[in-house]
Amino acid sequence: MSELARQTQEAANRLNLTKKDYVGAESTLCRGCGHDAITASIIQACFDISLDPKRVIKLSGIGCSSKTTNYFMNQSFGFNSVHGRMAALAVGAQLANHTLVPIGVSGDGDTASIGLGNFGHMIRRNIRICYICENNGVYGLTKGQFSATADRGTRAKKGWINPWDAIDLAAFAITLGATFVARSFSGDRKQLAPLLEAALQHKGTAVLDVLSPCVTFNDHEGSTKSLKSIRANRDALNEVEFMLPEPTDIHVDYAEGTDARVRMHDGGVVTLHKIKDHDPRDRTAALLTLERGRKEGKFMTGLIYVNENEPDLAEVENLGEVPLSFLGEKELRPSREALDRINASLMQ
Repeated sequence: MSELARQTQEAANRLNLTKKDYVGAESTLCRGCGHDAITASIIQACFDISLDPKRVIKLSGIGCSSKTTNYFMNQSFGFNSVHGRMAALAVGAQLANHTLVPIGVSGDGDTASIGLGNFGHMIRRNIRICYICENNGVYGLTKGQFSATADRGTRAKKGWINPWDAIDLAAFAITLGATFVARSFSGDRKQLAPLLEAALQHKGTAVLDVLSPCVTFNDHEGSTKSLKSIRANRDALNEVEFMLPEPTDIHVDYAEGTDARVRMHDGGVVTLHKIKDHDPRDRTAALLTLERGRKEGKFMTGLIYVNENEPDLAEVENLGEVPLSFLGEKELRPSREALDRINASLMQ
């Protein structure tokens, strides 16, 4: 094979799949939409960690962001729920088959407004999911009204001023018990892709709040979530790398005291190059960091919090190796004798 042919040959991952095997339908979103950049990072992350598309379930609700699941992994099963109910659907899916890897894509309206209750209870149960909120601060599908994540003082395209404080999804997730919380920017694939890789390997609820400017309704002067504003006010806590476990030992040479390494449950390693003195394993420090960013008008990005020690829903509920969805009537229906014993025990 010639050198030119070798360079142009499409690379394959550990499953012998190419990046084309991870793409979906052509996007119908506005040209330049940040959501499409997030899709590209999802495709890159899934390819890099050799995630089997047939093991993935794609979940979404309603809104521009919820169309994203159609744009990656055509071979995966997907389900659009009604508005704000994707988190509840994810809990049911995990109980039915905890061997699947759920990727949930939602928006700030779908998550922080009508879906906030479902989102909160999903977090409390620590189900395994990579939950991505494409956050632009507006309802793009219904012409640009403020969402619950719009910052106070934000000016809408038609001149309205938002008088309410924003819901900080990262702080909300940490407070309710999410075991992996990160924030990134749709235009920063160098940071976002490895965060997604780590979130997909995380055994528990991984919430990624991804700032994704709406180029049609929220990219003007006066918007705090415009492309220009995010670039000017983004404050990175760390640079992130993710390394999959190798058949042989990994030897990485880092300067002592400058990096933090967090091992995922499957052996993968997240390496954080510390830009600021931030330990993502300290829950209190994570919340204080987010509060400091709010006061300073900055978007704190990177891996904000991670806890690899909490059991996920499957462990708490003691689900067996065989998913519930694969059990037949014989396994699921108790015998008359078993029911009699259960009823008798309730009378004691």
